[in-house]
Order: sequence, then C-alpha cells, then structure tokens
Amino acid sequence: MLTKHYYFLFFLLFFFLSTNKKIGQSNIIFDQENISMKNKTIPESIKPQAEKALSFFPDLEDVKITFKFKKNIKKSTMQAQPKFSGIFKKKHNREYVILISETFQIEDDSFNILDVDDEVMIGWLGHELGHIMDYQHRSAVGMIIFGIKYLYSKKHIKEVERTADAYAIEQGMVDYIIATKNFILNNADISETYKDRIRRLYLSPEEIMEMVNTMEEEKIKEEIDEEMETN
Repeated sequence: MLTKHYYFLFFLLFFFLSTNKKIGQSNIIFDQENISMKNKTIPESIKPQAEKALSFFPDLEDVKITFKFKKNIKKSTMQAQPKFSGIFKKKHNREYVILISETFQIEDDSFNILDVDDEVMIGWLGHELGHIMDYQHRSAVGMIIFGIKYLYSKKHIKEVERTADAYAIEQGMVDYIIATKNFILNNADISETYKDRIRRLYLSPEEIMEMVNTMEEEKIKEEIDEEMETN
C-alpha cells in the first residue's frame, strides 16, 4: 500500500508534468518562428498582443515566460503554469509557460485563436499573466498545495480564476478583461455550457466595474489622506 507521501508526490507530478509536456513543431501554428526578448519567448504571430499585455505587468519584467501554442487545452483556451524544474527555485528564478490553444470550440465548429480581435487576445493573455503574478506570491510549498487543490476543488478553481482577473484589473487591464468577457458572454454561437462555466468561475463584467469603482474610491481617499498629512 502506498504511503501518504507517495500519494502526495504522485498528485504533484501529475499536475505539473501532465501540463508541461514538451511541445513539438507539429503543435505550433504554421511552424511560426518564436521571437526571443528579455526573458520572454513569444510566437511571432502574437508578439504585438503579448507585448501589450506584458506592458501592464512591470513586476514580471525579469521573470522568464515562454508563450507556446498547443493543439488543444482541455476546458481552457489558455493556461499559465510554472515549469516543474524551477518550482523549488527562488521566486525570481522561476520559469513559467503560457499555453495557448490553437483553436477554440464554438458549438460544433472550431475557430482559429488568431481570428479573435486584438483586445480580446490581449485580455486573455492578461488574465494568464495575472495567474503568474499570483504564483510569484506563493512559496514552493504553497505552489504544491495549489496544484493539488486545483485538481480536486471547484471552490479553489473559482478563487484562483477570480484572483487572476483581479491582478490584471489592478494592473490597469480592465477594458481588455471586459472585452474578453463580453466576447464570450455576448457571442450567440458560444454554447451556454461554456458561458455558464465562465459565469460561475470568473468575475462578471458587473463585478469588474464594482471592483474598479472601489479601487477608484480607495485611491481618492488615499490622495485626500496624503494631502491632509502634508498640510
């Protein structure tokens, strides 16, 4: 009988290794050339959108991130994950990969991810970068617990996805995040099953605007307090 330690290691390896498989050339759309910039590797076809999304995250400037296309991602359009080899490194030395599904499903038809509007693509990428911001605040042990809970807890998935949205919004990406939500929720061709999943796990456009209003009120209060302290 396996001990609890073996079960623990099994779950950990399953979570990270199942989603960090090496992606061959056959999985890259049109064999596109990757563009390498400081700590970032990006397929040329999404370079402008990725750079725009990254511009909202100065804290990730020195973090190594690889953007990769994949044939299909189960239940997701994109997925941000730490590379298993660096999980126990210091936070600033960790490496991450953002997997991007080549196609997304609408009813019985598949559509090329490159066909979406730029603001929608930027919003999607911004959400994934929000995940990386979240990961950067977690210890190695915290990431292990995160991986296990993500596999088995729907409540945890909801918390994680909303946290990623929140990070992107706090970085100033509110218009892009809302554009992505509206693209999904207002698209008559997208199945209600997928829309229900988005409604259940992610911040709604209304919740986003409430969050923005709260942030603006807090900012105004801080500015007033600072002004009073200087007088």
